[in-house]
Amino acid sequence: MTTESTSPHATAGLGEDDGSAPEFTVFGGDWSDAAEEAARLGEQRLVFNMGPQHPSTHGVLRIMLEVEGETVTECRAGIGYLHTGIEKNMEFRTWTQGVTFCTRMDYVASMANEAVYCLGVEKLLGITDDIPDRANVLRVLMQELTRIGSHLVAIGTGGNELGATTVMTTAFIGREETFKVIEHITGLRTNNAYIRPGGVAIDTPDDSVAMIRAMIPKVKQRLDELALLQLENPIFKGRLKGVAKLDLAACMALGVTGPILRSAGLPYDLRKTEPYSGYETYDFQVPTSTDADAYSRVVLRLEECYESLKIVAQCADRLEASVGEPVMVADKKIAWPAQLSVGSDGQGNSAEHIRHIMGESMEALIHHFKLVTEGFPVPAGQAYAAVENPKGLLGCHVVSDGGTKPWRAHFRDPGFNNLQALSMLTQGGQVADVVVAIATIDMVLGGVDR
Repeated sequence: MTTESTSPHATAGLGEDDGSAPEFTVFGGDWSDAAEEAARLGEQRLVFNMGPQHPSTHGVLRIMLEVEGETVTECRAGIGYLHTGIEKNMEFRTWTQGVTFCTRMDYVASMANEAVYCLGVEKLLGITDDIPDRANVLRVLMQELTRIGSHLVAIGTGGNELGATTVMTTAFIGREETFKVIEHITGLRTNNAYIRPGGVAIDTPDDSVAMIRAMIPKVKQRLDELALLQLENPIFKGRLKGVAKLDLAACMALGVTGPILRSAGLPYDLRKTEPYSGYETYDFQVPTSTDADAYSRVVLRLEECYESLKIVAQCADRLEASVGEPVMVADKKIAWPAQLSVGSDGQGNSAEHIRHIMGESMEALIHHFKLVTEGFPVPAGQAYAAVENPKGLLGCHVVSDGGTKPWRAHFRDPGFNNLQALSMLTQGGQVADVVVAIATIDMVLGGVDR
């Protein structure tokens, strides 16, 4: 909103000051007062907004910057522009339908959202140990494919924001290979609603293992290219080395997790420290660094992608050895009743299942109808589950009042917590380094705002 002032400092004409000309500002005060204060303090300060539509803010993130010359003296993040209301919406849907909402939070790492929610629901149901082994293998596979895709988005978009379009195109080509496998198995590229309370929605098509094994060298090739493009590039190293540093003490104080924490030297990864879904049975390492800067975070994300490919290869072996085993809990009062199959038109109920419930068994039809429309009741209580999202610790607190819908579902998204570090990462640095800091935090505003 503009305001008018008749300050004696106003300029009426060329070199003439009679105090009659108005001054217009956009912050409700007299610009002359701000200029006088800056002159008194001997500073040349400028306050401006970066976003919420800036191409490097990874979504609708508003950053309020105060700068002196090119140096950032203060940085504040403004969030809430996306405002999806996902957690509130989940209170009005059945426990199974809740998956279709939470998968849309951090939409770049959707499988982790589905997994942590289902782990929480299964704790309330008391069926954690009843989940079939093959379902757990598929959950691990999907989470690791998503981890690779999420890291490639972080690396690719970060490179593009620094002016290296080839980094982005190379990263996205690699990510596309992971999407081909995910779509082949689940029927969708993202927002899959594939991981369900009790297991997963559908088993793999017959050629899935061969497809997974063919994908691994293709993704590895793109990772190798990204390493060659960036890690010894003098411009890249000049922009990232020693920039946006955050030491271990600061990470611990702010609750920062994921690659940022591991870049400061702490090998904290829930897949190792508090394993779930059978992660303790897989052979992989947790890369760390002590440099605590933007460059080390890029290196760690690349190294984590290589480790994820090792896990994916082990998943392929386990899937090959467990063909025909169940992928959903045996309790029919919980198990999703539809028998899904991927046909020529995409994903849907198998013809045999439709024939059974529509033409052969009234009981099967009633069971199907009630379980899909009403859902299953979950015993009253509360539970907390956590997984290692690509960006850090993703937690889910679910509360039941004994009904067929969540009384409350609340998520601890790592992007939300990690974003707290933005001011520490940027203050004292250059304006151009703000872009680097945001890219190496790697938050997604869908997860931040929820």
